[in-house]
Amino acid sequence: MNAMINLELKKNLQDRGLLFWTLILPIIFTVLFIAVFTSGVGETESRQVILSIVPGYTIMFVFFIMISMTESFIKDRNIGMVARIASTPLSPYLYLLGKWIPYMYIVLTQVMILLLFGKLVYDISLEQPVHLLILSVLLTFMVTGIGLALAVIVKTNNMGIALTQVLALGGALLGGLWMPTDMMPDILQTISALLPQYWAHQAFQDAMTGALQVTKLIQTSLILSGFGLAGFIAALLRYPKFLRRAKG
Repeated sequence: MNAMINLELKKNLQDRGLLFWTLILPIIFTVLFIAVFTSGVGETESRQVILSIVPGYTIMFVFFIMISMTESFIKDRNIGMVARIASTPLSPYLYLLGKWIPYMYIVLTQVMILLLFGKLVYDISLEQPVHLLILSVLLTFMVTGIGLALAVIVKTNNMGIALTQVLALGGALLGGLWMPTDMMPDILQTISALLPQYWAHQAFQDAMTGALQVTKLIQTSLILSGFGLAGFIAALLRYPKFLRRAKG
């Protein structure tokens, strides 16, 4: 499994497209939208916008790691790698972990860099760094867990890209990453509370200002870890069908 983790990390670090999706594009969007929405407003309103956009766009763009996860799994399936690994003593559980863990490293690094960018460029407050670290780890676990399930369920790269966009952009819209949820209709506010993006965004904002209570942290942690665990279980259950489609 360790060899698989190292190989997957090496492949992704050589992928310049991944650098674009994880860092360059989020930074461009963050700078652009902060410039647009803070133009002509006072200092207080400007800080509120920045406090919403930096964690909001961080949460939205971590979902795009699912594209890379889907492509990696489909490539392994089509070149016969999955079939060869299935003939070894390595269990499906360890195979999925070996593919999953490298993306956790990547996403966690992405979150840390984007938050550091917000601190250095916009001087966002990071009043509860321990809470922020916990939330970053759980956000990573949640996103990559869902991505793992998606990677073994979809049949083609195009399907993976389409569903990733639905999860990333649709979740951002309904989860309050683009606009405050209290500005939405009641029905959308109800839907928003069912999405992990909403809980992650609210918790990140509170932790940045030092207002995140332990009970809220525990609640958000359970929600994010629950989605991630559900993704891993779904991937395990779907793996036999994924293996039947493998070449070799």
